[in-house]
Amino acid sequence: MSKFEQLLTQIAQNKLGIETLETRKSDSLDFHDVAVWCLRDALEAAFNAGVEQGRKATKSDKANS
Repeated sequence: MSKFEQLLTQIAQNKLGIETLETRKSDSLDFHDVAVWCLRDALEAAFNAGVEQGRKATKSDKANS
């Protein structure tokens, strides 16, 4: 599993209570009722992770210049 996939899985687990993002071919395992505030928290966590990755990439680019 890539770091990106691990991050998404961690967000799904922590914010949405979803054990895995793997398709398990079972409606009861693949479809989830999620409160809108939990979905908002998950989207915010994903956005913040992207911002942090961008900051790290910018710092790395500046250090290599």
